Amino acid sequence: MPLSSHVIEKERDPNHKVKIESSPKWIRVIFGGETVADSKKALILFETGFTPVYYFPEDDVRMDLLRATDKTSSCPYKGNASYWSVVVGEHTAEDAVWKYTETYDDSPEIQNYVAFYWDKLDRWFEEEEEIFVHPRDPYKRIDVVNSSRHVKIVLNDTVIAETSTPTLLFETGLPVRYYLRPTDIRMDLLLSTEKATHCPYKGACNYYSVNLGDQIIDNLAWYYRYPTLEAAKIAGLVAFFNERVELYIDGDLQEKPKTKWSIANSAEH
Repeated sequence: MPLSSHVIEKERDPNHKVKIESSPKWIRVIFGGETVADSKKALILFETGFTPVYYFPEDDVRMDLLRATDKTSSCPYKGNASYWSVVVGEHTAEDAVWKYTETYDDSPEIQNYVAFYWDKLDRWFEEEEEIFVHPRDPYKRIDVVNSSRHVKIVLNDTVIAETSTPTLLFETGLPVRYYLRPTDIRMDLLLSTEKATHCPYKGACNYYSVNLGDQIIDNLAWYYRYPTLEAAKIAGLVAFFNERVELYIDGDLQEKPKTKWSIANSAEH
């Protein structure tokens, strides 16, 4: 029975939105060598400030592998949730599963559907393609375009890179990223780092710090050695955080965008 939403109106942000849609994709989740969810009828939930989340019908989840825990939570936009751990042999993912046993009347679709914390499970697949980090948002896209704009990157009065053959990557909701050939970059100033991240749209990412002699700026640049097919044109090219360098486009200094990457060592790219 859905909960009445009027009881929490004072707690709600009117700009906070929850949208739920059916996903046409075949989704599978694997943990400890077992497929714990396998569905062609999953829902995908979009919520302001969060990445998308898949919700699975109970019939498509190995409920026999779930063990109820004492954890509960309440969301002012979705309802009251209970939690389960996934247990496969000697492998346990604690509190990795939740289900809204009571939902508010504006999100009844997910009542008794099952969701998983992405990073507590081993592998996720959309159709036959493994995906990483979170579900790919069908309303987000990337465009990779060759350009002849003149790009110059300066840091502490040192020109780090300059080119008239950049590759521009446009990604929904993010600043334009300028990918440059290593031959157009002062690679002698770049130091490989141990940082590695994964983007669900572009692939596995590695990083460089910049060594200016008296200062090392950590993880200022990145590259995709083997990007996804959608981003194939940036393979081996290097981009710098617009947020933390002086970026000149066709001679004009660009305003630094304000994002979560504006501060060094902030959230993953």
